[in-house]
Amino acid sequence: QVQLAESGGGLVQAGGSLRLSCAASGSIFGINGMGWYRQAPGKQRELVASITSGGTIDYAESLKGRFTISRDNAKNTMYLQMNSLKPEDTGVYYCKARRYGLQYWGQGTQVTVSS
Repeated sequence: QVQLAESGGGLVQAGGSLRLSCAASGSIFGINGMGWYRQAPGKQRELVASITSGGTIDYAESLKGRFTISRDNAKNTMYLQMNSLKPEDTGVYYCKARRYGLQYWGQGTQVTVSS
């Protein structure tokens, strides 16, 4: 089992920044991909960004240039730096890990961007 714990969410004004963290624990050997997803009220969960164990990164097209995903393998932690935040970025942000074909999700962290 893999346990994921997100942190770093909060309330921020439009134009501000936040840095989310996702700490992985448990059976972390073999994790070959991690990613950030978000879910706005009344909407489906969507991919924000992903990163493989080899360092390949992918972003939702609409978020390129504002969000940056990174991973510290020594700390078993993934990050999401979010800049120039907009009210439409509001939602619950989830961390996901993929290991041997199984997916693991964190509990999510709330991000609220006020206008």
